Formats: sequence, structure tokens, C-alpha cells
Amino acid sequence: MAKLQRGIQSIDVGGRLLHALSRSSGAMMLKELAEAADMPAAKAHAYLVSFCKLGLMEQDAVTGRYDLGSLALQLGLVSLNRLDAVKIATAEMGPLSQRIGQSTAIAVWGNYGPTIVRFEQSVRPIHVNMRTGTVMALSQTATGYVFAAYVSPAAIDAALAATFPDVKQRSVATKALALLAPDFAQVRQRSLARAQGNPVPGVNAFSAPVFDHTGEIALALTALGSAAEFDASWTSPIAKEVKATARAISERLGHRA
Repeated sequence: MAKLQRGIQSIDVGGRLLHALSRSSGAMMLKELAEAADMPAAKAHAYLVSFCKLGLMEQDAVTGRYDLGSLALQLGLVSLNRLDAVKIATAEMGPLSQRIGQSTAIAVWGNYGPTIVRFEQSVRPIHVNMRTGTVMALSQTATGYVFAAYVSPAAIDAALAATFPDVKQRSVATKALALLAPDFAQVRQRSLARAQGNPVPGVNAFSAPVFDHTGEIALALTALGSAAEFDASWTSPIAKEVKATARAISERLGHRA
């Protein structure tokens, strides 16, 4: 276990004000900030004065409310620009796989649709044709359902055009997706998609969306395993772990639900 390093107490204390403001939906009065940070108003004011001088916060001259300042916004933008969604998600794949005892995968949106970029086989191997570069069907897989629920219609049309050069085949695929609109709405309500023995018999899967700071889907996190050992109920530990991990990655990417 890593040894906890000693920090500067005053910075730790003042940081509580920054945390409180970041969790708020808008600017806050001194009293509100002090209460949220669990400190006396006089003490909070002293920190706020310093934060305003640094540009981490600013005070509205009319309302007296405090909000994040220009430096805080600059730091946030720099941090977001340096984030790598796949890298962050990849670091969570192994631990997730160990917790649930199932294989995991990461998919991003490619020219032909949902494309696998990482796959982690669990100690319980499954026989599926899934490797880097595999394109997942929009209408048959949990991963495909997630992307079909969140990407734009224009992106889906472009992927179908690349996948089905034949106009008739593309028309059939488009109509099939249109019929699944209620299912995609359910995915958005649950923030989770499920596959049970389809398209691979005997294999179940859950997939959850990961969002970036703009609210757009960045990737899909999927868990899959043998139906005999994979509890596919919506309230199963596997479902909860996949959703919680996807949510944590989204937060790392700056997404606020």
C-alpha cells in the first residue's frame, strides 16, 4: 500500500471550498460555500479572497456570489485536452474483469460502426470472435445497442452506407434499426444494454456508455461471458459493476450527469 504523503494543511482546507463550488450547479453565496465546506464564514472568506486573487474564483460585484474564475476554467480545459478516453478505460478493464469474473471489451465509433479496440479475456475463457478491429452489429449486440442509442442519425447513416454499398441492403438495415427505436430508448433510460445468447448462442453481455465532457458518447464498456456463469438480470452485480465503472470513467473525462 502506498504511503500517504504529508501535504500542506491550509491547501487541503481551502480545497474544500473549490470542491463545494465544483459540485454546485451555479454561483454560491459566502454562507452557502462555508456551510458546504464545513467551515466558519470568516475563515472561508479569507480563502476566497486568495482564490479570487489567483483567478481560481471570482465574485460577482452585484450579487456577491462566488463562481469559478478564469484560471480554474483554463486548468479544466487543459486537463480535458490531455485526457485519453481509451487509455483511461483500459486501466479500468482489468480490475473490472477481476471483480465480476468475466471478459471485458472497449469499443469506439469507427467508419463502419462500433469497433473493438481493447479486449480482456477473463479466467473463464469464452469462444467468441472478438479482437481488435472487430465491428459489432448495431441491431444484435449489446455494444451496438449502446451506440445506436446515443450516436447521431447522420453517423449511423454513414456507417450503414460504408457497410452496405448496395442500396437495397442498406434500406433493409435502416428499417430494422427503426423498428428497434423503443429498445434504444430503454438503453438511454437504463444507461445499459443487454444481450442474451444473441448473436452468439450461450453468451450474455452488458454494455454501458461512457461520455466525454461535452456529453457525447466516447466509447462503450462491455462485459461478456458464458450464459451459465453470467447473471444477465438488470439488477445483477455484473450489471451494477459495468454501469458504475462506465460512470466513473465518464466522470474522469469531465462528464457531469
